[in-house]
Amino acid sequence: MGEPLLLALDQGTQSARAMLFNARGELVARYQQHIEPYFPGHPGQAEQSAGYFWDNLAAACQGLWQQVPELRERVVAAALTTQRASVVCLDRHMQPLRPAVIWLDQRRTDDYPTLPLWLSAPVTLLGQGETLRQFQSKAECNWLARQEPDIWSRTAHFLLLSGYLTYRLCGELRDCTASQVGYLPYDFKGHRWAPAQDLKWKALRVRREQLPELVAPGERLGSISQAASEATGIPAGLPLIACGADKACEVLGSGAFTPDIGNLSYGTTATFNTCNARYVEPIRFVPAYNAAVPGRYNSEIIVQRGYWMVNWFKREFGQQEVQRAAHLGVAPETLFEELLEQSPPGAMGLTLQPFWNPGVRIPGPEAKGAIIGFGDVHTRAHLYRAIIEGIAYALREGKERLEKRNRVPVRELRVSGGGSQSDVIMQITANIFGLPAVRPHTSETSGLGAAINAAVAMGLHPDYPTAVAAMTRGGCRFEPQAESMALYDALFRQVYSRLYPRLAPLYRNIRRITGYPAR
Repeated sequence: MGEPLLLALDQGTQSARAMLFNARGELVARYQQHIEPYFPGHPGQAEQSAGYFWDNLAAACQGLWQQVPELRERVVAAALTTQRASVVCLDRHMQPLRPAVIWLDQRRTDDYPTLPLWLSAPVTLLGQGETLRQFQSKAECNWLARQEPDIWSRTAHFLLLSGYLTYRLCGELRDCTASQVGYLPYDFKGHRWAPAQDLKWKALRVRREQLPELVAPGERLGSISQAASEATGIPAGLPLIACGADKACEVLGSGAFTPDIGNLSYGTTATFNTCNARYVEPIRFVPAYNAAVPGRYNSEIIVQRGYWMVNWFKREFGQQEVQRAAHLGVAPETLFEELLEQSPPGAMGLTLQPFWNPGVRIPGPEAKGAIIGFGDVHTRAHLYRAIIEGIAYALREGKERLEKRNRVPVRELRVSGGGSQSDVIMQITANIFGLPAVRPHTSETSGLGAAINAAVAMGLHPDYPTAVAAMTRGGCRFEPQAESMALYDALFRQVYSRLYPRLAPLYRNIRRITGYPAR
């Protein structure tokens, strides 16, 4: 029959992908179905039909089988990874009550549960009152209950997108522990739903009976149902293995298995992660997420809009490249490489702080983006380079924070996501971090992370260290260049690192005067 294959399903923000990997981590076949992340709506809203995600995931699978029909019989297991923190409301008949709320949605409410004094006072004394308020106001269950009370009253099951697609695949109300990222009453340290006495249950309007059963990575979620088989072409009865959300799988698939190897993800959301057997909060009271490996944790620093900023640049300043790309039949981003070549390291002093979308703690909720250092010498090319450098500066700041928290220096970077496919961006990354930047042997690192879980579950490898050693490896390696490294280090320490502390009071004034971003 040939060597066994592993089916990795990846439902991301911008596409659905169905991939086949072998036990050596080689990508044997792949089909990508592009999707609209969310349909047009009011500013700040991001929604998409839950059925739309299922239909496109099924289409990706069918496209894969059309390419390689002879490989289907060799598949021994499937694993599903998805975008994080997107939620679906189902009624008691398992039908969606409204569109899925995508992680990019910015709605919030000021009507959330009031905590008793014996719970709220200690939080305030610890200086976390604003963090708790942000958590409650942004939680989808809280604003849905306030703004759509009829729908919320009929919500029998409140699932992440991963849980919803798991149900569509195997008919089980289950989800993976490593997928639980969002405004949910989850105990990250314990790899479980929070204990009954945890304040999150009082801070949120979701109830335990609305949430699914949780399964650790590498365990079986269920088997592909007959209905799912007819929709997707996946053989009925095939085991579906838990693996975790896309960022967790990306860290694993890049080979960043220990805290001395940092994983940069240059995706729609840009992140810096280290994987650890210890629970290490990236900053006090911000949890370490569950890794796509049982019992391990990922400490993560997030730049919310990350490489979305490339799309922003393309829309606002890149029409010249968009038109040329259409004529040449290539992606516009490939032409942006020319802009990087046209501007020197440091963009002649143009420095960008990439906080186009504020955070809860890193940065603060009042944060905005900033660009300083403009002069009449600067062009679009300098602006584009400043965007790429600014994202890398923010992630380097996260790397230094995690090194202190882990008490382990990072010695090498594994860089994944769309931005990693550019040699120029990889070299910029190595220079800004002052570390070797390695591109994994496959660009499909989230899919590979899912496949690793399936491989261990099916006994193709005896354990995770063996599987990681066998299925991940470095591709192109970029060493830092001394002259550029010195320039970037000076700009990072003397300019970039000082921007946010000095601008934060002004951001707070802007927020107070204009009401943006909303409290």
